[in-house]
Parts: sequence; structure tokens; C-alpha cells
Amino acid sequence: MINVIGLGYIGLPTALMLAKAGNKVYGTDIKESTVKKLQERKLTFEEKGMDELFKEALDKDIHFGVKPIETDMYIITAPTPYDKYTKKLDCSYVVKAVESVLDYALEDSIIVVESTVSPGAIDKYIRPVVESYCSENKKTIHLCHAPERIIPGNMVYELINNSRTIGADNEKVAKKVSDVYKTFCKGEINFTNIPTAEMTKVIENTFRDVNIAFANELAKICKQGGLDVNEVIRIANKHPRVNILKPGPGIGGHCIPVDPWFLVGDYPLTTELIYKARQINDSMPNFVLNEVYEIMQKEGIKDSSRVGLYGLTYKENIDDIRESPTLQILELQKRHLGNPLKTYDPWVKEKITENQVFDIHEFLDSVDMVVVLVAHDEIVKHQELLKDKVVYDTRNVIEGDKVYRL
Repeated sequence: MINVIGLGYIGLPTALMLAKAGNKVYGTDIKESTVKKLQERKLTFEEKGMDELFKEALDKDIHFGVKPIETDMYIITAPTPYDKYTKKLDCSYVVKAVESVLDYALEDSIIVVESTVSPGAIDKYIRPVVESYCSENKKTIHLCHAPERIIPGNMVYELINNSRTIGADNEKVAKKVSDVYKTFCKGEINFTNIPTAEMTKVIENTFRDVNIAFANELAKICKQGGLDVNEVIRIANKHPRVNILKPGPGIGGHCIPVDPWFLVGDYPLTTELIYKARQINDSMPNFVLNEVYEIMQKEGIKDSSRVGLYGLTYKENIDDIRESPTLQILELQKRHLGNPLKTYDPWVKEKITENQVFDIHEFLDSVDMVVVLVAHDEIVKHQELLKDKVVYDTRNVIEGDKVYRL
């Protein structure tokens, strides 16, 4: 039996995929509401392909509860935020998750940490806890790091097809873990030590952050130069060795805007480029808000309550609002004491902002200007709904000569 600890955006799909592949799985989460919903055969978040995966997994051997069980393999998927002042990893959630299974772990069991952590974190924060427990209780428990590699919006596909990295202290542990992941993973599985596995995951997201920062800085340059950054990038990318990413209103989610800070926090004197990239990307919500103000002045829109933000999630066609650029924009506006902007998102069913509207027609009827912050299929496929509105498109998905662009 494999006990997955944490049933959020990473843990739940992983547990379901393991079960579908024929493994005996027990999912644990400290939130009773989450467990209760899953026990009632209800998903806790929307995701492409999850409905089918959930049904297939429930036909297999999978159960849910609020406490760990006695077994010989645990997969930890606890969150790993960072301290906003020191920029260092907050490993407390992972440590607590590991501590919660120690009394249940059988002899020679394996604890697999999937949570993204800073390089050296397992040796610094987790191994001492496990070794101390094992010494006191005369028990052997192994550690392994198999960092998750999936993105909301495409989780099911990436769980199956992405390559995986397994960091372990010895080949025997690595093989046992590998055999489990091979039951569903078609991608290449790479073996290494634990610190290297930690570093590879962090730099994957840091690489993307730096490249997005280049695109966002280019957007600011083109704005000053009176150029269309999207046209500049389109033509530049015709070069066989150039692949500039798209600029955007900011970076959300729990990976790209978080993981680079782990490196900055641990290596402050040698991460100048990474630190600058973080600053550039973090500045984009404020840049967008200033652009909204400029467009309002040009179009004669005096009341900010007549401006609507389309999209609350951090990317298209998911319900994940973690680190959402839209929420950052709203927080910035709030600090300037302006009238709250209206918001709408077809994927967000619960009220999370002050002036949130839940019907697109009601939303559009109440505003003169729409700021497209997320390229949900709804607005991309029904652009005619915006024909009478002033549009500021930060995702370069809305057609029309009168559309303002990032």
C-alpha cells in the first residue's frame, strides 16, 4: 500500500494515477473537508482529464483518510512556500508531513518527498528528524526525492509522459521507487543523489522564469519605443536558434514565482541574474495597472468601477488562483485606494474578490473596458462579446485593430 500525504494539486492526481495503474493507494490529508468530499466521490478541483481519472481510480483499490496508515512507502506532497523577507524555503509543512508518518512507517520503509525544496533542504531539515527518530526507535527508514514535474491544465498527460528524476542514497531504494513510478510513467526515469535531484527541479523553473523575464523586459522596451512586442517576437522567432517566450501580466502558480527565490535566499551573492529576473516578473502587475490607467485616460473612462478584469486564475482553463497576477493587480489597486475593479472568471465558482461577477453577460454589461488577463477558451472562442468594449489584451489572443496590447 502506498500512502500519499497531501491531496492537493499534486498529491491527488498522483494518488489517482497510482491507483489506476493497479497500486494499492491510501490518500491522506489533514483537511477533513477535502477527505470527506473525496470519500463522497467528488473531486476537489477542476482539471482536464481528472473526471475520467477519478472514476477509473475509484474502481481500483484507493481509499482516503485524515491520518496516515502503516505501510512501507509514503509519498509527501506538502506545500513549500518561501519566507517573503529572507527568500528562504519554509520547509515546515514538509517536515510536519514527514513527522506524521514516522510512527506508522514499517521497518525498511521509504519516504518519498515530491515537494519542491531548495538544494540541500532534505539533508538540512528532514534527514535529522528521520535519523533521530530511527535512532530512538531502532528502526530503518529511507529517504528519497522524486520532485513532481506536472503543470495544472495538463496534469494527467504530464504525469504519464514527463520524465522523472529520482534522488536516493543507494540504488536499492532508487529501484524500489522507480518500480512504483514505472507502473504509470512512460517518460525516462533518471537516477541521481538527493541534492542533485533538488537542484534540478529548482533550476528547471528558474530557467523558465529568467526567459519569461526577458520577454517581459522586451515588452517594456517596445512600449517605450512605440513598437508591437508581439510582432517583434514573432519575427525574431523565425531565426532557427531563437525562441523568445510571450510576455504577460505576471507569473502565477506555485512553481515559477516561488522556486527561484530558494536559490536567491540560499545564494544571495551569486544569483544576480535570477534575482533581477524575479524583480522584472514581479513588476508586471504594476506595469499592467499603469497601462490600464493610461488607456482609461485616453478613452475617457473616469470611473475605475467601469473596468473589468477577465480572469482570476494564474493560467488558462484551470481553477488554480495561486499567486495569480490578477489578485496581485487588485492588491496594488487597493493600496492606491481606488474603486475596486470588477472581476469575472468562468472557472472560479466561489467569491474571492470584492466586485466579482459570476455571469459573463452581467460582467460585460457592467463595464466599458475589459482587461484580458487570462486566455480562457471562453473568451478566445467568443471574441464577438467584446466588440463594443475597450479591450486591453495582455495575452495577445484577442483580434482587432482597436485592441490595446501588452
